[in-house]
Amino acid sequence: MMTTQRTLLLLRHAKSDWSGKAADDFNRPLSGRGKHDSPRMGQWMRSQGLLPDYVVCSPATRARQTCKRVCHELGIDSAGIHRDERLYLASLYDLLAVIADCPARTASLLMVGHNPGLESLLRHLAGGSVPEPADGKLMPTATLAVLGIQEDWQHLHGGSARLVELVRPRELPI
Repeated sequence: MMTTQRTLLLLRHAKSDWSGKAADDFNRPLSGRGKHDSPRMGQWMRSQGLLPDYVVCSPATRARQTCKRVCHELGIDSAGIHRDERLYLASLYDLLAVIADCPARTASLLMVGHNPGLESLLRHLAGGSVPEPADGKLMPTATLAVLGIQEDWQHLHGGSARLVELVRPRELPI
């Protein structure tokens, strides 16, 4: 049986505004830097041909704003963004459940969410192939992890993915 290569794109929300204007953590918006980094990441993704056919996003304000800006650059209408409340404050198992629930025909999935869940998911899926950065920050804000997967979305397990690339906004050429 031939397996289809799938791509999982894990994107941490961009930098949020900590000025205290938001009523709570869930409603915290993007900062100026976050508003700048989000479309840059979308432009880079487009330039690399990383075009998801399914997008799922945390309903938190900063994640929604990040996702909308990235998707705009990818030519994905906001109606194509699926919000899933399980992505806010998600555990590893919540994230795996969200992935398992995406349509089976999905070849490339973009998930926009938060730490520490996304880092846990990345380490779990990629196993020992995740390099530890010198600064200790695996997925700072607006970082994109690109994973190659051979398994179906419903059958992911530890070590079932290969980390293809880990891209931080400060490393982008554009």
